[in-house]
Amino acid sequence: MGGLLDGKIALVTGVSNDGQIGQSVARVFAHHGAGVGIAARSQKNLEARAKELEAAGAKVLALQGDLTDETQVGQVVERMVAHYGRIHILVNLAGGLTRYKAAVDHSLDDWTAEIHNNLLTAFLCSRAVFPHMRDKGGGCIVNFSRAGRPQANMVAYNCAKAAIEALTQTLALEGRDAKIRVNAVAPGLVDTASNLAAMKPKDLTKWATREDIARAVLFLASDAANGITGQTLTVAGWGI
Repeated sequence: MGGLLDGKIALVTGVSNDGQIGQSVARVFAHHGAGVGIAARSQKNLEARAKELEAAGAKVLALQGDLTDETQVGQVVERMVAHYGRIHILVNLAGGLTRYKAAVDHSLDDWTAEIHNNLLTAFLCSRAVFPHMRDKGGGCIVNFSRAGRPQANMVAYNCAKAAIEALTQTLALEGRDAKIRVNAVAPGLVDTASNLAAMKPKDLTKWATREDIARAVLFLASDAANGITGQTLTVAGWGI
């Protein structure tokens, strides 16, 4: 192991199910020398992902918590700092599309759940690490937006991801004097296990791979991206 993140400590949220982007990001980070903390709701899935990373020789800490809950987010960050002593990088990957229906069919619970999973998680985790990064001389946050125009039947998800753009730019402005870089990655169609199961595509040639996304996150999290903040990097494969 060794590489672009030697000596860095990274917290990656949403590392739960097999075949998802978070799994690939954590693996790439560990391969490039980072000590990694992975956070998600499911203890069983977290342990499975942690074992995979440890088998590859990575330093990893599994942190179970509901990242829509302010108290639990604080506890996740406190445990991370207690274990590693520092957080250099936060990747806000928790969330995903869970409500697919027309806007008029979205209940208030549908709306709230989608906004909480995709926007509130990023806000709470960023807010929790911000003072720590500021006091330690800087850091890096990578959020997840989406590529392309909004699509029908995804109103709450679309709105949450649009708000991620504003969150990214606002935090970049507020973090620049403290040397906290804040950027976002906007994937297009990606070959995640859930996408493949739901969409059953016959042709993947225009899709981005999970590894494509992970390498983009690696770039933004590394010193190679010093001087880049408040930006969104679209990674849409050959689909755009």
